[in-house]
Amino acid sequence: MKYEVKSMTPFEWLLLIILSILWGGSFFFVGIAVEALPPLTIVALRVALAAMALVTVVYLTGLRMPTNHKVWIAFFGMGVLNNVIPFSLIVWGQTYIASGLASMLNATTPLFTVITAHFLTKDEKMTKLKLAGVVIGFTGVVIMIGYESLGEPGKSFYGQIAVLGAAISYSLAGIYGRRFRQLGIKPLVTASGQVMASTVLLIPITLIIEQPFTLPMPGLEIWLAIIGLALVSTALAYVLYFRILSTAGATNVLLVTLLVPVSAILLGTAFLGEQLELKHLLGMGLISIGLLSIDGRLFRVVRNKIRNRATKIPVVD
Repeated sequence: MKYEVKSMTPFEWLLLIILSILWGGSFFFVGIAVEALPPLTIVALRVALAAMALVTVVYLTGLRMPTNHKVWIAFFGMGVLNNVIPFSLIVWGQTYIASGLASMLNATTPLFTVITAHFLTKDEKMTKLKLAGVVIGFTGVVIMIGYESLGEPGKSFYGQIAVLGAAISYSLAGIYGRRFRQLGIKPLVTASGQVMASTVLLIPITLIIEQPFTLPMPGLEIWLAIIGLALVSTALAYVLYFRILSTAGATNVLLVTLLVPVSAILLGTAFLGEQLELKHLLGMGLISIGLLSIDGRLFRVVRNKIRNRATKIPVVD
């Protein structure tokens, strides 16, 4: 089997690092917002502000939002899987666990994607290499959660399960989102449509369940966190993501999954006073090895080293 991955330019590496900081920052911003606002309110504000920003970008770039009802039904489906469910689960989970740990667990999304793609698609079946990566990755997840949590689950356990549920939802969104290419919808328009649909769904639900209008007005710090979450870690991150995807390809964009926890951990440690245990770092290490195995990157490195050593072995007559 031949693996071909585009080599990224220094500029694309820079964009990838910036994207990892933006997405890692989302866990940091949520860590601040959950101190004053309930989960659905945070998510509703996030998608509403992001929708306004992205639609503005769409029209400034000369694109237009579609009017076909079938496309909008697809937007609503994508919005539920890619925004409403995972955003809500992550925010709820972060009321019980640290932002750095949440980002680590969220990094399992590609592992779940391999599994869901095997059962839900015809062209992305499980291979031995992918299976090995999934097994290694989920071994890391078990280590992170801890065997003791399985016996006596507490709030931390349920918070971690919630973030894993978000990762599953993201994986399903990745499969569901393949239809937009067939519909001929531009990626930026898809991003805008899904957050618009999410806003329409979340605002009435939030008003009924959490009644945010009865809450005391949040302070400046909370509002800055919400703005950062919506405009920086959602709207700007989507624009950057699709820019990298168009030039570097999907395999290279997967690397951002490994980089996001780094920025999330650094921000959480520096500004939120969070501390992670050794088992969390060990688990993230195994998840990273699993992800590198899945896309073949680790296999290529090992194979090339073996070949290089073989060519250096002197021939004895």
